[in-house]
Amino acid sequence: MSKVVLLAGSPSIQSKSSALLQRVARLLKTQGVALELFTLEDFPAEDLINARWDSPAVNEFVQIVAQSDGLVVSTPVYKAAYSGALKTVLDLLPERALENKAVLALASAGSAGHLLAVDYALQPVLTALKARHIVGAVFATDKDFTRNEDLSYQIADPILARLDAAVSQLVAHLPNPEHARIPAGELAKSVQAARISI
Repeated sequence: MSKVVLLAGSPSIQSKSSALLQRVARLLKTQGVALELFTLEDFPAEDLINARWDSPAVNEFVQIVAQSDGLVVSTPVYKAAYSGALKTVLDLLPERALENKAVLALASAGSAGHLLAVDYALQPVLTALKARHIVGAVFATDKDFTRNEDLSYQIADPILARLDAAVSQLVAHLPNPEHARIPAGELAKSVQAARISI
């Protein structure tokens, strides 16, 4: 069974970027992928700020990433870049931490003006960590979310379609993709759609 680590880069579990990550988690579960979820709360702030490589929380994260087949990172966009707290977590990963792994990036921002923040800010870091394959990115803006009464978010259909396609492409790049529970024809269509979506 393939295993994917989910990393939420927002300080709020009920953020828009976290809603994207939760949707991806549900989709991956339906494909029989084992998941490990990490949020910023899993790391003591002092360990991150002081770059404590020997932090038990950081060591656990590093070990679980090493044992995984893929990584999904979600982040809000602040000041035209991904969250600083997320950067501190990624900085504590070993140089080749994402070698032989597939990676999917998710981002939410106030407007489409920040569309390239993932391409120019986050993806270079993932590349520096030697990710084997970066499955593009899914980017959403405030207008793509509707707040529900329980404070969760409803995601707009076009973004849901992009998430579906991106997850199909991610699964196709995990070990033994033939075991994915997606009909072959549907998988091919989804992968093709993911190549042109962000």
